[in-house]
Amino acid sequence: MKQLTMKFTMKQLTSILRLLFVIGTVCLSTFTTHADLWSTGYYPCYEQGSTKMPASQIDFTALTHIIHFSVYPNTDGTLSTSYQGLTLADSTDLVTRAHAAGKPVLICVGGGGSESAFEAATSTANLPVFINNLTNFMATRSYDGVDIDWEPVSSADYGQFTNLVNGLRSALNIFPQHKLLTVAAGAYKNSGSVSVYYGMYAALQSQFDQINIMTYDMSDTSLKATWFNSPIYDGNYHAPTGLAPSINVAVSNFVFYGVSPAKLGIGIPFYGYIWAGGSGTSTGGVTQPRQTWTTAPTVTTPSYTTIMSGYYQSNLYYWDTNAQAAYLSISNTNSANDMFISYDDQRACQSKVSYARNQGLGGVIIWELALDHQTGQPDPLLEAVKQALATPGLITIQNSGQDIALDFNGLPLGSYSVKWSGDLNSNVWNTLVVTNVSGPGGVIQVVDPDAVSQTQRFYRVQTPP
Repeated sequence: MKQLTMKFTMKQLTSILRLLFVIGTVCLSTFTTHADLWSTGYYPCYEQGSTKMPASQIDFTALTHIIHFSVYPNTDGTLSTSYQGLTLADSTDLVTRAHAAGKPVLICVGGGGSESAFEAATSTANLPVFINNLTNFMATRSYDGVDIDWEPVSSADYGQFTNLVNGLRSALNIFPQHKLLTVAAGAYKNSGSVSVYYGMYAALQSQFDQINIMTYDMSDTSLKATWFNSPIYDGNYHAPTGLAPSINVAVSNFVFYGVSPAKLGIGIPFYGYIWAGGSGTSTGGVTQPRQTWTTAPTVTTPSYTTIMSGYYQSNLYYWDTNAQAAYLSISNTNSANDMFISYDDQRACQSKVSYARNQGLGGVIIWELALDHQTGQPDPLLEAVKQALATPGLITIQNSGQDIALDFNGLPLGSYSVKWSGDLNSNVWNTLVVTNVSGPGGVIQVVDPDAVSQTQRFYRVQTPP
């Protein structure tokens, strides 16, 4: 929850005031609050090359945590650094720079397709060795914790997954300073019972500092219809295989089966999906969401940078209000060259920050930091996340005739409550207005017609209300 509190006297209102307020976690009202969102960015070691994204080019001010990707489990419980090419120099460079910026770094273990490796490494015989190797690796390279990325977690894995989490948390608790334990969790179950899958995370939630839901890669041709990579809502769209996946449904499942919202993070992908060609759609090839086909399209996953440099044109851009997702629609004379491109843009990133706040979630995660990066240029998506986390930020207060006007920035999907009090010590706050941002966001102006009758007025801008 974001809160800004401000005070002014009527004398001070003879000129325009621009005030920057420090956003804190202390609440002076009766509302329940928590620290604002975490922003956890994955940083693969294979992106650290000088031609990609050296650690020196990371904007640490946009992040609360960095996860270094990754080491890999060997079947005997040892660790492989060669799988992703993680060197000691990589670890030292990232950890040194992040710590200088006051940010913790976790080492990730695993990655896509790691299920069989984890199954072997967490067997009864190998689990103690595996945990010992993880904690030793973390400590010797000065990491601040461990991120588990076991993909996928099938129903047959639940027992060993649980043993790993409990054993690793116990081992981390031995350290004199708190060591973080986070997990990259699948948005939907891979197999078995829905209640058992989400219930497992509910039972383990006290062991984790963050349960980050991988709310991306949420659709492919198996859905039998075009859909978005990482939509916030399903818009009640039923594809041939069932209700389309969405962040909201995934989050609702975790919460319904007992996971505290404050433990959960949602994913922001810095890449998209290009659906190309196909046939038998309403437009020939695939060009839009919610299209079925007779011949399936091909699907590739380019970076945000590639999408913007190779495909983006303003006349091809659309925002899907029902799904809260961006896309490009490309139609050609030869339908084999048609494209539907689903991706997160700045508005999608900021909408997800608003959604996380509205739902009382813990934060957001980014996969991954280099995918919107070009040397010597701003990182547009990371900057959008950074701006969103700082919103509402700068407040302008000015006379508006006989009234007082307050201006502040609002995010897409944001909801803001402006409250006032005549006495800060009374802890009584009156609601002036609650405003919702259904569009792309921007400046919100709120007018207080009664302020002129008061000798002093305190204001609070709170999101969510």
